[in-house]
Amino acid sequence: MSGPAGTGGFRALGERTVLQGPVVSVVSGDFEAPDGTRFERQVVRHPGAVAVVALDAEGRVTLVRQYRAPLDAHCVEIPAGKRDVAGEPLEVTAARELAEEVGLAAARLDRLVSFHNSVGFCDEECHVFLATGLETVSDARDGVEEQHLEVFSVPLEEALAMVDDGTITDAKTVLGLWATARRRTDAAGS
Repeated sequence: MSGPAGTGGFRALGERTVLQGPVVSVVSGDFEAPDGTRFERQVVRHPGAVAVVALDAEGRVTLVRQYRAPLDAHCVEIPAGKRDVAGEPLEVTAARELAEEVGLAAARLDRLVSFHNSVGFCDEECHVFLATGLETVSDARDGVEEQHLEVFSVPLEEALAMVDDGTITDAKTVLGLWATARRRTDAAGS
């Protein structure tokens, strides 16, 4: 897996923390362009996240409807969580979040896609997995929003229709569902 392209002659000179919160920090960074011009940018630092498309044997995906404070609205999403355990392998984080949030364990986890959410101001990288061979386990929801989330399952095609009609707008969910549909199409063509 390759990361972002090189710097093209740009250089990070340093940064200072402006805000340190429980989930993210905001820094003010100093940078230099290839021509020597110096400039400042504010950057949101995030520990990263995992997300999981849980696909059952009948072709249904597990979704959550959860309140999201930045939008002051409920959003329909795939299960996800931040990488808040230092050094934990991605697959372990994905399995933990799947169990904690929606009470599922997977016999198999395959990475679908990794992406940066909003490269103009944030360094968050999200890794989306496909979970299959599902079985029910105890959940362990954490945080007030998770305590009130709704868990439901719909056929993959219905979830994709929810993307098309604007019901699902969350980036990790859109990408995860599209990548799952593509993988299934590719597998059917093999």
